[in-house]
Amino acid sequence: MKKLFGILAAIFTITVLSACGNTENETQASSSSESKSESLAPVAPEPEKFRKSLVVYFSMPETADPENMTEEEENSVVVIDGKMLGNTEYVAQTIQERVGADIFRIEPENAYPTDHEELVDLASKEQEDEARPALKEKIENIDQYETIFLGYPNWWGDIPMILYSFLDETDLTGKTIIPFNTHGGSGFSDTINSIKEAEPDAKVIEDGYSVNRDDAADSKEAVIEWLNDLKI
Repeated sequence: MKKLFGILAAIFTITVLSACGNTENETQASSSSESKSESLAPVAPEPEKFRKSLVVYFSMPETADPENMTEEEENSVVVIDGKMLGNTEYVAQTIQERVGADIFRIEPENAYPTDHEELVDLASKEQEDEARPALKEKIENIDQYETIFLGYPNWWGDIPMILYSFLDETDLTGKTIIPFNTHGGSGFSDTINSIKEAEPDAKVIEDGYSVNRDDAADSKEAVIEWLNDLKI
């Protein structure tokens, strides 16, 4: 009889221990699931990061016809659903959509030629003369903005001279300027320093975004990643 009681007691002990072990495993699984759920929670955006922002850009597509483009015309545009956008214009619109900014396009009072050779010659001549082409329109309410995204193509290793016109005529004192540009292989060159010299009382971010014209059409994800990582 004692032997029988001993066997029954052993069976009872094993059963209890197994139940405790199962409870512990369930608790651990639940805790692990909760941790995983928390780690997958979306990161809250930084609402103050780009507050009161304005995207200002100059872009010069060399055609408005998406059919039968020359190589140079293809180099200057992005075609989205049949709509023609300049390379810099496309990047500017991506930034605007991502940060919810206002947008302003710099345009000359006298339109630039779209013929590639004529445009190249004009850009070179303007740089040689240190010209300040007249602006078609100006920003009347610049005081309401704190952050200015400033976009342009790299022309002859510098910002286009019409950008100098904009910087000469627009007081960006105390504002944060974030440069972005498109290029044919020269990157920013020394353009960020040019902006610093033109706006010495503004904060110019050196970690701008620069994209080769050949990659502009596929730049959306890279632009968004840059904006997410940008420290200002």
